[in-house]
Amino acid sequence: LLAQVFLAREPGARIIHDPRVIWNTQDVVAQAGGQAIQARTGHAFIKQAMRDTGAVYGGEMSAHHYFRDFVHCDSGMIPWLVLAELVSRRGALADLVAARRAAFPSSGEINFHPADPGAAIARVRAAYQPRALGIDETDGISLDMGEWRFNLRSSNTEPVVRLNMESRGQPLDSHLAAITALLNA
Repeated sequence: LLAQVFLAREPGARIIHDPRVIWNTQDVVAQAGGQAIQARTGHAFIKQAMRDTGAVYGGEMSAHHYFRDFVHCDSGMIPWLVLAELVSRRGALADLVAARRAAFPSSGEINFHPADPGAAIARVRAAYQPRALGIDETDGISLDMGEWRFNLRSSNTEPVVRLNMESRGQPLDSHLAAITALLNA
């Protein structure tokens, strides 16, 4: 929603996003005539990508929001005010996001505590990379499996492995169970 608002104000603008859950953001930005640019997760990486590209807005799945006109800094107040204005004009927030959530269901971020994070990630990579249609290593490993994708990465701040999954309207349960088994093996 925030990307749509900023692209309505500045058509063709660049929007920065992290690699965890991307399909909805890329779709919204493309439909609004903007350019979606992926950056590594974390405030330093998002802010640098914004400076490098002149992006008007940057958002992380973790609800950190960065604004060019706020010196590329994170703010919780700006998104709250923008969404309050949007809801006052267009209706309930749940109604504004329902179709997008159905089009691109996601798992949310799931944390795992494997004894050997590197080995756990390697098991998942070995199982899925040969079948992947696309591979991205901007932050951890992201594998595009066609109708679904996932990002798996070690946390920058905690001793955990983080998994995020999304699909193009399909349930994720069986894929989540299979990856969970590999991570916990």
